[in-house]
Amino acid sequence: MPIFEYKAITGAGAPKNGILDADSARDAREKLRQKSLHVVAIAEKSGKLKRRRPSSGDGDKMRIALPVLRNRRTAEISTLTRQLSTMLKAGIPLADALGALIEQVESKDVEEAMRSIRERVTQGAPLAEALAHHPHYFNDLYCNMVKAGEASGHLDVVLERLSNFVQKQAKLKGKVTAALMYPFLLVLIAAVVVVVLLTFVVPKITLVLTQTGKDLPWMTELLISVSDFLKGYWWLLLGAIFVAGVLFRSFYLTTRGRLVVDKALLKIPVIGPVFRKQAVSRFAITLSTLLKSGIPVLDGLKIVKNVVNNAVLAGVIETVHTRIIEGADISTPLKKSGIFPPVVGYMIAVGEQTGQLEEMLDRISESYDEEIELSTQKMVSVLEPILIMVMAVIVGFIILAILIPILESSDVNI
Repeated sequence: MPIFEYKAITGAGAPKNGILDADSARDAREKLRQKSLHVVAIAEKSGKLKRRRPSSGDGDKMRIALPVLRNRRTAEISTLTRQLSTMLKAGIPLADALGALIEQVESKDVEEAMRSIRERVTQGAPLAEALAHHPHYFNDLYCNMVKAGEASGHLDVVLERLSNFVQKQAKLKGKVTAALMYPFLLVLIAAVVVVVLLTFVVPKITLVLTQTGKDLPWMTELLISVSDFLKGYWWLLLGAIFVAGVLFRSFYLTTRGRLVVDKALLKIPVIGPVFRKQAVSRFAITLSTLLKSGIPVLDGLKIVKNVVNNAVLAGVIETVHTRIIEGADISTPLKKSGIFPPVVGYMIAVGEQTGQLEEMLDRISESYDEEIELSTQKMVSVLEPILIMVMAVIVGFIILAILIPILESSDVNI
């Protein structure tokens, strides 16, 4: 069914824009009139719904985002997922529930995706298949869990788990991001201050010093050289930074590059342990959620491999998957990996032996979430004084490089 984009005026005279699906432009206008909207303009947005398949490059890019949702609409779709679960529990048919959700979607891109999903569902397609046509919003984890929910007849329960999972992952990522934001802003402000000093303030002072004709200290000579370089070749510096960023991104999107960078991240003092704990927590809660939804262990590990957001841990999970096919358990290859902490392997072994693997994975996730919070606080408490000290050294060097020749020219002994 075609999708139309419209501009209209409400009965109160307020402008209103949106999209809706209809058989024709006339049908679309009639639907808008029934809503007491005066149509100003209407145009067909999409005549045929097409499936977007992610390219090989998209796969690596998408792993950098949240495990379930691959764009900035995380909160909105998480809310829609929970509301859909509630309506299904209340006995509302799936197509009607999707229609109700469309009426309250705020962003146009999500609304268009939801209309496409409802259209396919009304045509008889399973919900998981309809969601798979929009990988920009719903990845394999989301679609496979929905598929398992439809097969088991507990789609409402699975959707509620999905919503809880997304919110928990977003909260976890938010903690780490918030902890790293302060040091980042501190470095950014310091860099701006230093650049302003070197390009505007220092040249005016050093010009007076050079006019005296006296030999300048090495510190002052170095400061003048750096200042002249920034003034004359700032474009070269920005270009070098841009090229380096492009090359790094291209390297990171390769299999070898991602492995090298992720391995280095895990070895960084203070920051590395936080990333490791975050990946372990994500592994545990994701696998637990999949197993509770009825996904087999082997299929669950394939999905988890793409959401740990670290190529090193993904390689370990791939090894675990292979060893299980050969007849091993989950815990043994995890213990031997050297990447997962030994306690994780032992707890998973107990879960396998007692038949409570999902519950044990939940405990692992909860334990590491608490450790992440403590580790992020420790990380900030360590990075803050280091950055302040570095800033003090740089600013102190600039001050000394200016004061020493001034004092010398005044015949003052230092």
